Amino acid sequence: MTVLVLWRHGQTEWNANRRIQGQTDTSLSSIGLAQAAESAPRVAAMRPTVLVSSDLQRASTTAAALTALTGLAASYDSRLRERGFGEWEGLDHPAASARWPEAFARWRSGEEVEAAGVEETGAVAKRMAAALLEAVDAAGPDAVVVAATHGAAARLAAVALLEWPLTYASTFAPLHNCHRTVLRRDPRRGWMLEAHNLP
Repeated sequence: MTVLVLWRHGQTEWNANRRIQGQTDTSLSSIGLAQAAESAPRVAAMRPTVLVSSDLQRASTTAAALTALTGLAASYDSRLRERGFGEWEGLDHPAASARWPEAFARWRSGEEVEAAGVEETGAVAKRMAAALLEAVDAAGPDAVVVAATHGAAARLAAVALLEWPLTYASTFAPLHNCHRTVLRRDPRRGWMLEAHNLP
């Protein structure tokens, strides 16, 4: 069976300060670099055959830790970026909530947001699933595909591939920095969730 590993990037300063990143190209903090170095051997133990990454540097730097360990070269795809958060990007949670109280409350409860240029969940799920399926199909049978990506985007990708309603994404616990969601694709049963939030 094909294995797909959705691997979230290491911590950034914006993560630590609860600033909304979206597609703003932030870098890993010293903690994030250490997390990537600590996590990479566990990902390597899964014997990955393909490594793809968001082109944002917090993901590509995380992927580089696996490349350094295994020699597996990464390819980069902008479709694996985080959900775009429009005018919220760069703001901390209190600031975004103060300026868009109703929309922010909807987001926090897992509902769709139609304000501030926030990307629709369906658009995120569609681009993520397309990029991941292309990588998996190109890799061939029994591949282990690792995708270095982002928390919200990974959850939406998982529910899209599992063919669950997108509202189910909010029932997944937030994916921690340098943690993984693992899916397997059975030839008969399709995609199955194997694990979520593995360190």
